[in-house]
Amino acid sequence: MPIRVLVADDSVLFRRVITDALASLPDVEVVGSAPNGKLAVQRVRELKPDLLTLDMEMPEMDGLAVLDALRETHEDTLVIVVSALTQRGGQLTMKALERGASDFITKPDTTGAEASRAAITKELAPRVRALAHRREIRKILRDSPQPAPSKPVPPREKAAAPEQPSRTAVRQTVLSKPEMVLIGVSTGGPNALTQILPRIPGTIGVPLLVVQHMPPVFTQSLAESLSTKCALRVREASHGEKLDPNTVYIAPGGKQMRLASPAGGMKTIEITDDPPENNCKPAVDYLFRSAANRFPGRSMAVILTGMGSDGTLGLRLLKRHGCYIIAQDEATCVVFGMPKAAIDAGVVDVVLPIDAIPDRIVASVRGFYS
Repeated sequence: MPIRVLVADDSVLFRRVITDALASLPDVEVVGSAPNGKLAVQRVRELKPDLLTLDMEMPEMDGLAVLDALRETHEDTLVIVVSALTQRGGQLTMKALERGASDFITKPDTTGAEASRAAITKELAPRVRALAHRREIRKILRDSPQPAPSKPVPPREKAAAPEQPSRTAVRQTVLSKPEMVLIGVSTGGPNALTQILPRIPGTIGVPLLVVQHMPPVFTQSLAESLSTKCALRVREASHGEKLDPNTVYIAPGGKQMRLASPAGGMKTIEITDDPPENNCKPAVDYLFRSAANRFPGRSMAVILTGMGSDGTLGLRLLKRHGCYIIAQDEATCVVFGMPKAAIDAGVVDVVLPIDAIPDRIVASVRGFYS
């Protein structure tokens, strides 16, 4: 059954470019388009598409108003934001993700319809596949029969239920309290981080370093958005700064972030222009590898929702030194790619739904492992 898509953009050119890009993908049917937000809402309600590509700045109703309207009527349509690569575009995109958008792409800065179509196709293809898979998972979970309640067990026969085992190898080393928390995330990341970081106390006592796959400008908007919600200090990382406890450092978009240890063993951040890894810049592996090499056994890591396998190689190195590793479970991921790759590699200690991850991070930093 094809993925049914509605395209909303006030630009005739971009509506055509996005429509052509989607039409070139297998198992995708473009069911309509809308030149403004008011028509977009109307056509979502009429056509019930699986996916809406949504421009943020449109007449009648802007993209944020569209998302609010869809949320009010509980529409089941997934949304990919199509954003300008500007500071305002980044700010609007963060707000859109907070209001329920699943993912975003940026409008290409190429000249010519054909070059733009190729760039849009490259960005949309993996996201449409991932969202199609997510739709299938949601349907399976929605349609699964609920188990009948079990009979009560007499008090003397009750035993503590073991935690569901993760699909990982058993840890081989004794873990110590981590001195930092490393987080890798991609598709669905802003929402995931919004569910995790505000629940971390501002007195946790260690720094947290985050690699979120995002273009330049957008990571600054992400840091600003999270900062208003967290007890922790949240900032886009800068080259040469010393790691402070109770602070979240977001890797700048379009750059690589790693840890360094100048004379005296002080932990500092290096921002480089090294090439992409796993087609990502910033890359999760780049940060994780530096922590494993520079500060072996002194961190813990969390791998969250995202496409691909970025982070798995770095996690292998971290695990060799006994670092504790958490992965987000499939049911709460927008895209179960990066966590699945790490789980399948046998380097994850525990697989958790996203609402259980903040408490586990805090417990792990305090030296309480399950």
